[in-house]
Amino acid sequence: MNRFPYVSVVLPLRNESAFIECGLRAILEQDYLGEIEVLVADGISIDDTRDKIQSLVASIHGLGSSVIIIDNPGKIVPTGINIALQHARGEMIIRVDGHTVIAPDYVRQCVETLQRTHADNVGGKMNATASNPFGKAVALATSTPFGIGGGRFHYSDQEEWVDTVYMGAWTRKVFEKIGLFDEELVRDQDDEFNYRLRAAGGKILLNPQIKSEYTVRSTPRALWRQYFQYGYWKVRVLQKHPVQMRPRQFVPPVFVFALLASLIASFAASWGIWLLTLISGSYLLANLSASVITSAKKSWKYLPSLPLIFAILHLSYGLGFLAGLVKFANRWGDRRGKLPDWSHEHATV
Repeated sequence: MNRFPYVSVVLPLRNESAFIECGLRAILEQDYLGEIEVLVADGISIDDTRDKIQSLVASIHGLGSSVIIIDNPGKIVPTGINIALQHARGEMIIRVDGHTVIAPDYVRQCVETLQRTHADNVGGKMNATASNPFGKAVALATSTPFGIGGGRFHYSDQEEWVDTVYMGAWTRKVFEKIGLFDEELVRDQDDEFNYRLRAAGGKILLNPQIKSEYTVRSTPRALWRQYFQYGYWKVRVLQKHPVQMRPRQFVPPVFVFALLASLIASFAASWGIWLLTLISGSYLLANLSASVITSAKKSWKYLPSLPLIFAILHLSYGLGFLAGLVKFANRWGDRRGKLPDWSHEHATV
C-alpha cells in the first residue's frame, strides 16, 4: 500500500455557519504529506455556510487540498455522506462532522492506524467541548458511563477493538463490500453501518491518538431534541438488526416506560404511588450520586447543572425510543434499508 495514499475527507453538514470556519481550517491545515481532497456535502444550507467556505478557501489557497462543495438535497447526514462517497477519488475515506475540529495530525493518524492494524474502520475518542457553562457541563456528562452508557469512544484512553467509533476512517474496499449508509436513518446511521461491517467480518478500532474536539449542544432544548432523535431512530436500527442492540441501550426506554406506567397507576391505586415513589426516588438517588462523583473528579461548579443534564439525556432518549415504537409499530417485518448502490463511476462536480 502507498505510504501516503490519496485521502478523501467527506464533510456532511447543514447550516453550520457558527462552526464551519474552524472545522474546515483544521482540515485544510493537516500535516499529512499525501494529497487530500475535501468533499463538503451541503444539505442546502439557508445560512451563510457556503459563503464562509468559499471565503476561507480563497484566503488560504495553496495548502495542497482541494475543496469541492456538493449539493445534498436529502439534507441529512447519510445522504450527504453517500453523495460525497460517490464523488470521492481517495484510496482512503475519512469522515468529519460539522461540529468537530480535528487535530493537525488527524488524517495522518487515521491513515497510519489503518495501515498498521488492517482494521476496516478506525476512529478516535470523542472529546466533547463547549463555550458556555451549560455546554461545558453537557460535555462532562456525555463523557461518563452514567450519562451515555458503554460507548467506549466517549471516554476510553486505550487502543482497543470496539463496536463503533466516532466519525470513522475506511479504505474504499469497505464500501465496495458492504455498501453505503442507510438513508432512512436520520440518526444512528453509523451504528447501523458499523453493525453491517462487523457482521461481514470487519473490525473496528478505537485509537485515542486520533484526536478531535466535538462541540456539544449547549442548550437544554437542543440537547433534548438530539437525544430524542437518537432514541427514536434506534427503533428502526433494532427492527433491521435485532442482535445489534446492547442491553444498556434498553435501559432508558424501560426506565421511562416504568415511570409513566407507575404515574398512571398512581391515580388508580395506592400501590401505584409507592411504585412511582420507588422508581423516581431510586433514579434521583442514582442521578445525584453520579452528579456528585462526576463533579468531585472535575469541578464542583458543574454540580448544579449535572442532574438536569443527566435527566435530559435519559428521559429524552427513552421517550424518543417509545415514540419510535409507536411510529414504526407496523414495520417489524421490514428490515430493508435505503442503501444506494456503490458507484465506481464518479460524477462530474
